[in-house]
Amino acid sequence: MKYRIANPGKKICRAIAGLAGVLAVVSALADDLTGENQFLCSASSVIVCLDDGSCASAMPWELNVPQFINVDVKKKSLSTTEASDNPRRTTVDNLKRSEGRIYLQGVERGRAYTFVIDEETGFLTVGVARDGLTVSVFGACTTTP
Repeated sequence: MKYRIANPGKKICRAIAGLAGVLAVVSALADDLTGENQFLCSASSVIVCLDDGSCASAMPWELNVPQFINVDVKKKSLSTTEASDNPRRTTVDNLKRSEGRIYLQGVERGRAYTFVIDEETGFLTVGVARDGLTVSVFGACTTTP
């Protein structure tokens, strides 16, 4: 499936400006996850780049990116919430906690993914790659009861 991005220059500028605003808002929503093994992450900003160098920002639901992901560090699993219209679950192939960050990596359905979660702030950065396409997701995580 090929993606067509109209006028990527303007979209990139908007994405950068929008990202600064999103990160300011997200900072108020993130939690300290130090030592936590279960938490909920929310996608707030998505940027897609193609192998021709074009990039565009989008809302998570426009690209079928789940709005919320349950993370279970002990079970090494990622899953959508029960309310999701598109239930998904995957096993994390590699998990590492190091220097205040949680790293989750895996491969599923032709895509490689990496989650980087800052334990102190709860900030989330995700990279997903497949042939000719990358998706960057920014968001925040919070503890769950």
